[in-house]
Amino acid sequence: MTDQELRKQAHDLDVTVWVGKSGLQAVTDELGDQLSDRKLVKVKFLRAARGGTSVDELAEELAERVDADLVETRGNTAVYH
Repeated sequence: MTDQELRKQAHDLDVTVWVGKSGLQAVTDELGDQLSDRKLVKVKFLRAARGGTSVDELAEELAERVDADLVETRGNTAVYH
């Protein structure tokens, strides 16, 4: 499946993981569990999680932690496959 097809499917997805002030560590297991159950997971990075870091940087780091593909980031939201 191409990234474009994945992005199209992700468009209608609801956010199911929120990254807040507890940071990436708090959601790593949850995201891993959700990815084992479904093809795509949408994650929202709340302002408290970002500090001085960009959403793109956080999204990349989270993808590495759960060994997932980062499909796209848009605004404060990332989609993983």
